[in-house]
Amino acid sequence: MQFDFPGTLVLADGRYLSRNEAGESVLVVKTLGAPPPPRRRRRRPRDTGSDGEPSSLPLTRVTAIRAYEPAEREEAVAAWLEEALASEAATDEIVEEGMALLNRALYAQAVAAADPLGQELAPERAVAVRLGYGSGDQVAAGEFAVAKEVDARASGASRRQRREADLRPQERMAAVLRGRESFDACELLLLRARADLDAGRDREAALQLRVGFEALLAELDGTVSDPGHSEDMATLSERRGEVGEAANEALRGELAAATVTRVGELLELCERVLRRRRVLRG
Repeated sequence: MQFDFPGTLVLADGRYLSRNEAGESVLVVKTLGAPPPPRRRRRRPRDTGSDGEPSSLPLTRVTAIRAYEPAEREEAVAAWLEEALASEAATDEIVEEGMALLNRALYAQAVAAADPLGQELAPERAVAVRLGYGSGDQVAAGEFAVAKEVDARASGASRRQRREADLRPQERMAAVLRGRESFDACELLLLRARADLDAGRDREAALQLRVGFEALLAELDGTVSDPGHSEDMATLSERRGEVGEAANEALRGELAAATVTRVGELLELCERVLRRRRVLRG
């Protein structure tokens, strides 16, 4: 997969080797049209007009390479590409795999740099997304023998867009900025748990869930007059001990597969409670 993002990323240009259960992958980062390095001393402010032309942005090209799936014959990898592009689900899966590799690197950079504002990216942020294949030398340089541009905004992104439309985030954001509404602490805590779980950071997800879970029980009790809400809140109260057990297991080390599944189930239940509350409140 290859993604072109406007602007620069915190990752320095270069090649990054990643290993997981599937094998080795390589991430290649290259900035195109980068501005000159900053001066040692800040230059003095200068006059500018509101109608001035915007300055051009550099482009960061990120190539995620499946080094663990080499092909000896071009016919085989050409058939793989054709099959991947024929199925929207298959294309989405490969796009998400490439994005997961990039976000893993961004997460590692944020922790290594002690940056609390480290941000992950989504395919929709890219101005171009390509899927293709090439020789080792080609892909290591961010090039392809054959590549096709895919529309990441119209495939997997459509599901997120439909969900956002149901929740009307723009209206709620405006209400919060005007001081008419506020966010509950559990909302951000559970979003962090979801980001960790989706990224395979199971221990962090279990620990984050514990705090978000307790906050949800305290903040959302009796906030919605709906039978489904009451039923889900009762279920969460009954399964409170499972959340604590998962967090304690995370403190001791890696989670068992059954525990990861349980963390996912409990997180989905919390998300359903939050989603219902948003929809019913309008």
